[in-house]
Amino acid sequence: MEHSAASAPATLPYYVAFSQLLGLTVVAVTGAWLGLYRGGIAWEGSLQFNVHPLCMVIGMIFLQGDGLVAVFDYHKKKGYADLYSLHSWCGILVFALYFVQWLVGFGFFLFPGASFSLRGRFRPQHIFLGATIFLLSVGTALLGLKEALLFKLGTKYSTFEPEGVLANVLGLLLICFGVVVLYILAQADWKRPSQAEEQALSMDFKTLTEGDSPSPQ
Repeated sequence: MEHSAASAPATLPYYVAFSQLLGLTVVAVTGAWLGLYRGGIAWEGSLQFNVHPLCMVIGMIFLQGDGLVAVFDYHKKKGYADLYSLHSWCGILVFALYFVQWLVGFGFFLFPGASFSLRGRFRPQHIFLGATIFLLSVGTALLGLKEALLFKLGTKYSTFEPEGVLANVLGLLLICFGVVVLYILAQADWKRPSQAEEQALSMDFKTLTEGDSPSPQ
């Protein structure tokens, strides 16, 4: 056990760096796909739809709002139906789960009224839901990628069109990125240990909320 804990700091940075490299590569390949085969991006006109995949890939947290607005506005202008595909259903599910995760996380971990023991019991569920949302986000992106290819290429998709090949590579990169991130999350020995000041703060908070006395050090 001591050997595992000692070796973790030496290997963890490489996995983290690899995951970030994959993430940046996914963003770059997405931009290349949209630029080379979809005409780039724009908020108006036929290129407005391209804002959606780009924003969703760059960041589910910071830019997903722009991505949703772009695709709904594009559908409205083109007269397309909304929320009929598996991709759209999964996308709304991810958005709703993330919103719930944010609200519940705020209530348990940032709002001062939550007790110490309640936070401890909810923490594993919070971590699990976060990983689930991330996994669903990757799956939703893959569904959207396949849907976009079938809409444009149709039967030509099976003839190894350059756009189809590049999009398939993007899909594999998305999968690799998701696997590496989940692998990092699954390594218990790689989790950052609590600092002394954090433990002291937790004990003080427990004393205030539950009336317990801090354990002697």
